Amino acid sequence: MAKTYGVIMAGGVGARFWPLSRERKPKQFLPIFGNESLIEMTFDRLRKIIDKDNIIVVTNAMQQHAINEKLSDLPQENIIIEPIGRNTAPCIGLAAIHIKHRDPDATMVIVPADHIIQNVDEFARVMKNAIEVANETGHLVTIGIEPTRPETGYGYIQYIDESEKKNPYVKKGAYRVKTFAEKPNLSTAERFLDSGDFLWNSGMFIWKVSTILEEIQERLPELYDGLMMIDGIVTNGNYETTLEQVYRMIRSISIDYGVMEKAERVYVLRGEFGWSDVGSWDEVYRASSKDKHGNAIHGRVVARNSKNNLLHSNNRTIATYGVDDLIVIETEDAILVCKRGESQEVKEVVDYIRRKHIDDLL
Repeated sequence: MAKTYGVIMAGGVGARFWPLSRERKPKQFLPIFGNESLIEMTFDRLRKIIDKDNIIVVTNAMQQHAINEKLSDLPQENIIIEPIGRNTAPCIGLAAIHIKHRDPDATMVIVPADHIIQNVDEFARVMKNAIEVANETGHLVTIGIEPTRPETGYGYIQYIDESEKKNPYVKKGAYRVKTFAEKPNLSTAERFLDSGDFLWNSGMFIWKVSTILEEIQERLPELYDGLMMIDGIVTNGNYETTLEQVYRMIRSISIDYGVMEKAERVYVLRGEFGWSDVGSWDEVYRASSKDKHGNAIHGRVVARNSKNNLLHSNNRTIATYGVDDLIVIETEDAILVCKRGESQEVKEVVDYIRRKHIDDLL
């Protein structure tokens, strides 16, 4: 019987979470909610449906030590190092090649390292259904999230609402995908919400190894050729040299843009399990508990005559008076202050710091 493998994509730098998130210890390694880091929570979720020996983490050399520290139960051979970040399509393709060498009939469950899932049991139920659909159909499967607001920071998936007679997998909660939509403006997002047949794109995927490699061969032939070069030498001494050469040649491209938006055989399952991609400090505010004045407070904070703020202290005390709708993040060497609703742009601050070569702040 073919096995199921989990793939955790953990190579991101979390620039929108500066100053708490840094290149050597980005947000997936931080305990943003509770005592566990986001990657530990992700690993624990996958272990409900996948044996730990079949969970693989794709990361970069700079973060390997943090992976070993946080996931001590993860076998060392299950850590795949990318020499350069090239977005999600090469990351997933590389994982597929490694899994193919273990079991060419395997199914992959791909998840980002930095999501929040509140209802883990429901997550496991949906994923088990998704695995069955991927195995039985040989199609690409993804998870869509029931939208709760006209969000402009997410991509969307439009699905076909049809009967079991036309689609026997409706009983498993799987719908055929009509189209993928890029991040919309506000009026378009409102229209998507009103239509009732759009879901947020979660960035979680389920498919057979053979299926995704066939799709990459058709949609991204240059990437496929590079993966086949790696495939031929996974188990010999030339692996790292060839991997470096291939990654220098291939272009950076997301699996959504490179494959999913063009593919014809795609199912989506609706996920209603308390999902957040924790993509910015605004998302942390949204997901946090709040006091009677709407303030989300973490650490040593004194908030007087202040409303609807996110106030996060790591070391020193934050004291506010007479301020509303702010995000204030304090660390040992930096303080971020920005308006709520604009934290997606914190990445611009990080880009500026990088251009100025202020390396101790990265």
